[in-house]
Amino acid sequence: MTSATTTDTTAPSGTAAHRQVGDNFAGVGTLLRFNLRRERIRITAWVLLVFLVTVSTANNVKSLYPTAEDRASVARSSDNPGVLAMTGPHHYLDDYTYGAMLGHRLLGLAAVLMALLSVLIVTRHTRAEEETGRAELVRSAAVGRHAHLAAAFAVAAIANLALTLLLAVGLSGLGIEGITAGSALLYGLSCAAAGLLFAAVAGITAQISAHARTASGMALAVLGAAYALRAAGDAGGNGLSWASPIGWLQRTYVFVDNRWWPLLLVLLPAAATGTVAFALSTRRDVGAGLRATRPGSPTASESLGSPYGLALRLHRGMLAGFGAAAPLLGLMYGSILGNAEDMLKDVDQLKDALRRVGGTTMADSLAAITMLVIAVIVAVYAVLATLRPRGEETGGRAEPLLATGLSRTRWLAGHLAVALAGSTALMLTAGIGFGIAGAASLKDGGAFLRLTGAALAYAPALWVTVGFAVTVYGWLPRAVAAAWIVPGYAFVIGYLGPLLKLPEWMNDLSPFGHVPRLPAAAVDWTPLVILTFLGAALVALGVAGFNRRDLEMK
Repeated sequence: MTSATTTDTTAPSGTAAHRQVGDNFAGVGTLLRFNLRRERIRITAWVLLVFLVTVSTANNVKSLYPTAEDRASVARSSDNPGVLAMTGPHHYLDDYTYGAMLGHRLLGLAAVLMALLSVLIVTRHTRAEEETGRAELVRSAAVGRHAHLAAAFAVAAIANLALTLLLAVGLSGLGIEGITAGSALLYGLSCAAAGLLFAAVAGITAQISAHARTASGMALAVLGAAYALRAAGDAGGNGLSWASPIGWLQRTYVFVDNRWWPLLLVLLPAAATGTVAFALSTRRDVGAGLRATRPGSPTASESLGSPYGLALRLHRGMLAGFGAAAPLLGLMYGSILGNAEDMLKDVDQLKDALRRVGGTTMADSLAAITMLVIAVIVAVYAVLATLRPRGEETGGRAEPLLATGLSRTRWLAGHLAVALAGSTALMLTAGIGFGIAGAASLKDGGAFLRLTGAALAYAPALWVTVGFAVTVYGWLPRAVAAAWIVPGYAFVIGYLGPLLKLPEWMNDLSPFGHVPRLPAAAVDWTPLVILTFLGAALVALGVAGFNRRDLEMK
C-alpha cells in the first residue's frame, strides 16, 4: 500500500520548513474545484432545502399566530418536557416573539441537518476516496499528504457559509418584527458552526476507520449523542445541555438575547478537532485506518454461505443504529399526546389543519401526523439499505461474488430482503415505543394497540419506497440519488401540507399519502393492498433492470 507523501522532519526552519508545509498542502486548490464540481447539485439542493424550510416557517408563524395571545398560548403548551426535548431550552418561551419561535423550534434541527451534510462531505472526499483507490492514484501526482482532508474541509466550509449568507439575507428581508440583519446572521452562523464542528469530527473518524461507512457511522453517532444530551438537558432543566455543542449553539438565544460568545464554544473545538485530524493523518498509510482491522474467524459461519446471511452481516451496523433510535423516537413523540388539547386549544389554524386529518380527538389527529414523520425517518433507512448494493458494486466487492455460482438475482435479493424486513421491523419498534408512551400520556391502556397498529399501516408505503429505490438502481445506477425523492417529498407534503393547505392531489403523489391516517381514520385495506402490489411490482422491475445491464467493473 502506498504511504502518504513524506517530508523531511529534520529541516531546521525558514525556506525548507515553508516548503514542507507547501508540499503537504500541494494540490488543495485543484481538489477543491474538482470536489465542488462533484458536489454542486447535492450541496445546492441541501442548502436550499434548509433555507426554504427556515424562511417558509418564519412566514408561517406570522400568519398562524397573529397575536401576542396566540404566541403566549403556544408558549404555555410548549412548557413540558416532551416538547422541550424536541425543540430547545425554556428561556425562549419567556418572550415568545416570532423570532423566538423560529429560533426555539428550528435552530436545533437546522444545525443537525448542516452537521449531517458536513459529515457526509468529509467522509465522501477522504475515506471513501481511499477505500475506492482513487486517493492513491491522485496522490501519485503532485498532491500533498493533507490535500484531500483540507479540500474536504473547505467544501464543507463553503456549503455552511453559503447557507449563512442566504439566511442572513433571506430572514432579514422578511420584515418580521424582532428579526434583524444581525440576529439573522447569528442564526446562520450558528447553523454553520455546527456544520464546521462535525466536519472536523468526521475528519478524525475518517482517520480511525478504514471504511467510509464506519467513519460516517462513528461521526453520526457523536452527532446523535450530542442531540440526545441536548434533549435530555432541556427536558429535565439540568446541565446536560452544556455537554452538547448543539446545546451551546441554542444558548445563543438567537432573536431573544442574541448572544455571540457561545459560537466560540463551538468554533474553538472545531479548530482544535480539525488540527487533530491533520495530525492523525500522518500516523497511517493511505487506505489504512488507525484502528487495525480485526482478524476474522478462519472459517465462515453457515449463515454467511447464503446471500441473505451475508447481506444481514453487511447491514447489521446501520440496522442496529436505527433500531436503537426508532423506539426512542417513538417514546419521545408519544409522550406529548396527552397535552395535545392544551397545546392546540387556542391555535385555530393548527386545529383546522388537524381536523383535515380527521379523528374524534386532537390527540388522535396529532398522533396520525406524528406517525407520518416517524415513517419518513424509517424511509431514510429503507433507501440507505436498498442502495447498499450500489456501494458494493462500485467498491468492487460484488464482482468476485458474482463470478461464482451466485446469481445476480439472489445477490440483490439478499439486500432487498434486509431492506424490506428491516424497515418493517423498525416501524414496529417505533410504534411500540409510541404506543407505550402514548398510552401512558393519555392514561388509556387501549391506545397502545391503536398506536402500534398505526405504525404498521405504513409498512406497504415503505415497501414502495424500497421498490422505487431498487428500480432506479437497477435501470439508472448513476442516478441513484433520485431515490431520495420519495422520503423527501413525503415529508414536505405530509407534514407541511395540512398547515399550508396544499391541494389533495399533491398528497396523492406520495405513497405515504394513501396510507389511512390511523388512529384518526378508520382502517381501509384497499390502498394498503394496492401499495403492497405496487411495491412488489417495482421490486421485480428493479431486479429485471439490474439483470439486464452491465456491472461497474473494477
